[in-house]
Amino acid sequence: MTLCIRHDWTTEEIQTLLELPLMELLWRAQTVHREANPGYHVQLASLLSVKTGGCEEDCAYCSQSIHNSSDITAFEAQMQVEPVLQRAHAAKEAGADRFCMGWAWREIRDGAPFEAMLEMVRGVRGMGMEACVTAGMLTDQQAKRLADAGLTAYNHNLDTSPEHYDRIISTRTYQERLETLQRVRNAGVTLCCGGIIGMGETLRDRASMLQVLASMTPHPESVPVNGLVAVEGTKLEDQAPFEPLELVRMVATARILMPRARVRLSAGRASMSREAQILCLQAGADSIFYGDVLLTTGNPDVEADRQLLADAGVTANWQNEEASAASCSPP
Repeated sequence: MTLCIRHDWTTEEIQTLLELPLMELLWRAQTVHREANPGYHVQLASLLSVKTGGCEEDCAYCSQSIHNSSDITAFEAQMQVEPVLQRAHAAKEAGADRFCMGWAWREIRDGAPFEAMLEMVRGVRGMGMEACVTAGMLTDQQAKRLADAGLTAYNHNLDTSPEHYDRIISTRTYQERLETLQRVRNAGVTLCCGGIIGMGETLRDRASMLQVLASMTPHPESVPVNGLVAVEGTKLEDQAPFEPLELVRMVATARILMPRARVRLSAGRASMSREAQILCLQAGADSIFYGDVLLTTGNPDVEADRQLLADAGVTANWQNEEASAASCSPP
């Protein structure tokens, strides 16, 4: 089979995929996944909140927004370099090979905070791990300096569709998100960009968000698929829980649309059964966030995840990706 890499998917085509009978959708996604990821490797990524709370954005889902009563801590709450690198080392010892660091900012601050960020990136890369940062908008110069420090990936999610976006956030436009992604791409850093389901969006909205991602050239190298974790004190605290099989459908469709991307099973996993998570792995998820906390919300514990992957029969850690692809054959 030769993988079909397209950038011209329409929203209608994508919605048709999302509406397929589940077994048919899984079959199609599985076919693509086995070709793109021979041997069934799953990358383990660890996520740490370096600067928690006090964010000026008004994201309806976020526990770190100053506009929500859930705001966690004061603006000054920020970890120093050495403790962050100690956490990175511990994550590596536990089996993670990607370390993601988050700053609750609308945009990156120059000066001492940014210099510390660069030092953290260099330190994580010096351990032989991939380094990912999420810190809001950034300038061309900041993107270049992050690239020079060795940054592997920059996370900046779309969150939802262009049509549903103004119901979720008003302090940053959709176009600003796209411009941030382009600055990252121009600097030569890979993109980590996905979205969240369960925020009151329609199926059409989900298809529209995926269409924006799938039309990027090249596709984002990493696509996190999140389910809303409704946090008390946020505008979406009373939102009904997402349906796990809908998350499975999003993973499967993302895999079909973006065959070479890492599709990351991300927030919301703690509320899903083991069986639903294994279905996501079967549907094409090839990375999970590994550790007890995702920024400020819960995540399955490390031992539970190790057992889950063992029971599913997948190999953890995507080490020497190219060598694996060359040496492994589909079962």
